[in-house]
Amino acid sequence: MSVSERPAVHDWMNDFDVLEASFMHDPAPMYAEIRSQQPVAHTERWGGAWMPTRYDDVVSVAYDTEHFSSRDVGVLPFVGLDRENDRPPASPPITSDPPDHTWHRRLILPYFSPKAVERYEIFTRALCRELMAGIVAEGRHHADAAIEYAQQIPPRVIAELIGVPPQDTEQFVEWTRAVLENGALQPEARLIARKEMLTYFFGLLESRKRERRDDITSFLLDQEVDGKPLRDGHIVGTITLLLIAGIDTTWSSIGSALLHLATHPGDRARLVAEPDLLNSAVEEFLRAYSPVTMARVASADVELGGHTIRAGERVLLTFPAANRDPEHFERPDEVLIDRAHNRHVAFGVGIHRCAGSNLARMEMQVAIHEWLAALPEFELDPMGELTFAGGQVRGPRSLPLTF
Repeated sequence: MSVSERPAVHDWMNDFDVLEASFMHDPAPMYAEIRSQQPVAHTERWGGAWMPTRYDDVVSVAYDTEHFSSRDVGVLPFVGLDRENDRPPASPPITSDPPDHTWHRRLILPYFSPKAVERYEIFTRALCRELMAGIVAEGRHHADAAIEYAQQIPPRVIAELIGVPPQDTEQFVEWTRAVLENGALQPEARLIARKEMLTYFFGLLESRKRERRDDITSFLLDQEVDGKPLRDGHIVGTITLLLIAGIDTTWSSIGSALLHLATHPGDRARLVAEPDLLNSAVEEFLRAYSPVTMARVASADVELGGHTIRAGERVLLTFPAANRDPEHFERPDEVLIDRAHNRHVAFGVGIHRCAGSNLARMEMQVAIHEWLAALPEFELDPMGELTFAGGQVRGPRSLPLTF
């Protein structure tokens, strides 16, 4: 069933649909409605799921690894396939539960420390300047900031991190869209993309076994746990995670930030005049336009917000809803680029908090800075079509601007 063929939502508390068009465009009003009436919503759509909307409930599930497993973090099942027999491949550490999660995560942290991320800032800045040179070329007055800019940055940064040729990034984008963006409605294409990814990364692994390079693939090949090297499947699962998680989430965040600046000229002018606000502005964009929702699977019956979640049922960790909770954020539906206290959970919380948050922040900061340096005046193009993706990761897929 296509998105357009599904019945409309008339009761967001008991029949929500994360792929409903208005929800993908702006979920905040629905989150507010649910939070005020029935804070933990339920649906039978997409295989059934529960959706907490209060900050405290989302955080409690994220921390409760005893009752909620990360073995399947997918927000949407894959229509036409047997979910039990087509489990997503392991992608440590995001799909790992304790006690294995501890060492799965510890292995990759050195590559994402603030110091380690510095090495990629020069590359990212040069890339952004190159992209902007094309956008502001003489005679141009229109651009798609999502397609031509935001969606070009993370794939190339991840390619640099993994150690693969930059020309392969077009394939990375196709795989990411097939798995995350379109997988629920096009399961066969998703399976093909998954197989192609695995073939590609197992091939990369064999190449690095013959010749090490300065990249995370070689780094993982040299790691040992209890005196033994990592399994090839573990390394490939981790690299696949870096690709899928590192691309869509970050380009969605960059795109959402540019959409905000295109539609809020006062904030745009202030950021240009007060560049020191960039860090706090990025944190506020992350809070207000959090792109990611993750899932957990109940490993036992458990109570949540007055409801009984049965073993095997999915719970959606709606970080975007948590970040709009008025109990934790003053004026939550306003974007305050100088917000002083901002304990958002856009990167998750608990043991699965995003290991790549330092890299994502750097990419956002550099991307916004270089865009404003080259093009301080721009607005949404009323003749273009603004479109969004949703489900696991929400953000603009086309962002037509005029300048």
